[in-house]
Amino acid sequence: QVQLVESGGGLVQAGGSLRLSCVASGTISSINGMGWYRQPPGKQRELVAFISSGGATSHADSVKGRFTISRNNAKNTVYLQMNSLKPEDTAVYYCKANIRGLIASVTFDYWGQGTQVTVSS
Repeated sequence: QVQLVESGGGLVQAGGSLRLSCVASGTISSINGMGWYRQPPGKQRELVAFISSGGATSHADSVKGRFTISRNNAKNTVYLQMNSLKPEDTAVYYCKANIRGLIASVTFDYWGQGTQVTVSS
């Protein structure tokens, strides 16, 4: 079994910073792309940032210049550094990873349970 566990969320004032972490554990042969998504209250889940297994990154226009995704392959961990936070960044943040387990030809998408980020004005 594979689990993704996020941490680092919380309450912060506008202009502040948070760093989210997501650790993958279990029967893992390799991890392909990893991403951070968020779901604001009453809205659909949206992609915030993505990082490939080779380290190539992309960020949503709404967070470019403020958020940075990174990963540590040795620790099966993906991070999201969030700076200059705004009230509109308030959401539940989820990580997702495409993981190869025991069967080399098969990969699955796994999701974390989510971590709440609240930015006060």
